[in-house]
Amino acid sequence: MAELDTSGGGKKGGKVRSKKQSTRVDLTAMVDLAFLLITFFMLTTTLSKPLAMEIVKPDKDVKNKDNKLELKASSTMTILLGKDNKLAWYMGEAGKSAPTIVSFNQIRADILANKKKVADIGNPKMSLTVIIKPTSGCNYQNFVDIMDELNIAKIVNAPSIDDDPEHLLEGEKQAMKAAGIL
Repeated sequence: MAELDTSGGGKKGGKVRSKKQSTRVDLTAMVDLAFLLITFFMLTTTLSKPLAMEIVKPDKDVKNKDNKLELKASSTMTILLGKDNKLAWYMGEAGKSAPTIVSFNQIRADILANKKKVADIGNPKMSLTVIIKPTSGCNYQNFVDIMDELNIAKIVNAPSIDDDPEHLLEGEKQAMKAAGIL
């Protein structure tokens, strides 16, 4: 609380001056209240929960190499992650159409356009399936960016990640080398 200092100053003689009163405020109660409020808000605050995205990776079945998941070519989009923040994509089977080389700024529009094309085919059970093939030239940030783009585009099927460099087909390798992103 507040106290008044009424001491006279201790000098004898000289001019007589009026006594100055100094005030001192005790801040102990305010500091206690501040710590109580900080503790209350720390304990009652809900932190955001991390979100996870489902990812499908192919099994490495050495005994039965013919055991593969069959996908409709008309509803499959393959995205090849290259170096220098570039990527290539194609619809359907590899080798039947040349991969389109794009940057990460353009891929969202391409994903949404392909999603619309698959929806316009007419089969309500069919939706766009995305296969992501990272190459040795891409970095982790590229992978996170493409997963974010798929999440923004609301791809229903969990994206399939094929990170085995041996699974890059010869046509994919040639197109990416020609564009300088492999």
